[in-house]
Amino acid sequence: MNRNTNANTEVVVIGGGYAGVMAANRLTQRGDVTVTLVNPRADFVHRVRLHQLVGGSDAAVIAYRDVLAEGVALVVDAVARIDAEDRSLVLHSGATLGYDYLVYAVGSAGADPGVPGAAEYAYPIATLEDAQRLRPALDAAPSTAAVTVVGAGPTGIETAAELAEQGRTVTLVCGGVLGPYLHARGRRSVAARLARLGVSVVDGPGSKVTAVTRDAVRLADGRELPGAVTVWTAGFSVPDLAVRSGLTTDLMGRLLTDETLTSVDDVRIVAAGDSAAPSGVPLRMSCQAAMPMGARAADTVLSRIADEAPATLNRPFAAQCISLGRNAGIFQFANRADVAVWFNIDGRPGAKLKELVCKVIPKHLADEAGKPGSYGLHLKSGGAARLRELETRHAGAPATADRAA
Repeated sequence: MNRNTNANTEVVVIGGGYAGVMAANRLTQRGDVTVTLVNPRADFVHRVRLHQLVGGSDAAVIAYRDVLAEGVALVVDAVARIDAEDRSLVLHSGATLGYDYLVYAVGSAGADPGVPGAAEYAYPIATLEDAQRLRPALDAAPSTAAVTVVGAGPTGIETAAELAEQGRTVTLVCGGVLGPYLHARGRRSVAARLARLGVSVVDGPGSKVTAVTRDAVRLADGRELPGAVTVWTAGFSVPDLAVRSGLTTDLMGRLLTDETLTSVDDVRIVAAGDSAAPSGVPLRMSCQAAMPMGARAADTVLSRIADEAPATLNRPFAAQCISLGRNAGIFQFANRADVAVWFNIDGRPGAKLKELVCKVIPKHLADEAGKPGSYGLHLKSGGAARLRELETRHAGAPATADRAA
């Protein structure tokens, strides 16, 4: 096992996404900290562009040398198990890796649809590998063939718009409401744009998919929608690494932490991003949450190394941005409680804002790599709104955490 033999504090970060890279970069601001990032891929996946990979307008991959600090050692491998008592990791390759502190940032993936036929015939799009499998399937289908996109969150909307803009015949099956996060005004704007692109939107209580076949999807109201390719964007899950490692998680499998992002089991384990459940009330899965959480996780570790009390989590949400093809988009503003408000910027200005956000994300990571400690979004106000939410959710409610077997 690789054990730390020098005087440095060894910090291992599991997961090289938005949260993990931010945490790893920020940890390098101390010269007596050795940082190792474990990730199953040799390149950084710019996940918010995966729908563009499917559409052919972006590769959705960035070289780690462009976003990761030089002082971070990258280990291309996956973690099979965390041994918290021994402070070590067992890797899929069979190697072991010791740590003094661990940042758990394993991210998320597509959820098991639990719908007959979906696993066999529908293509998910939650990971790089998913998108890479979907792209050739679309290329193999005739340009006139119908494509069905299941799920009307940001990923489903973006994928449907991207493909429709290329001339594909697209049906977007909502399983309920189009863009559930959006304000009604923003939802009307998105619906209008999709209509102009020729996307057929199927929403309402009967639009839940009950079965998927090779060439159709069946809905709860009995309708059957034909399609040569079915894209599944509904729902996300998290890896079960914390569960397999005997750590306390919420019902979804996210690592349960306090408001400093410290595991309730072990003061030397902190979590960030989609796989963290602070106080059992996780933040919305998004890069908007992941990067500030990564910075907060790093600050918590650095505070403990310095024998200082770590600060608690803020919630600096401000908006949700959705692309609607290459020429339109929507920037949906929200209040500090992450609830959409009436104001949005749509159309071509919305597309420009979305593209700006996509470019700024890796820039934030690169800036933190070049000047560790410079990122400050997680220090902005927002904690009060989260504390109110915690009080509301936990008033008289039972604990949501499970002890993994």
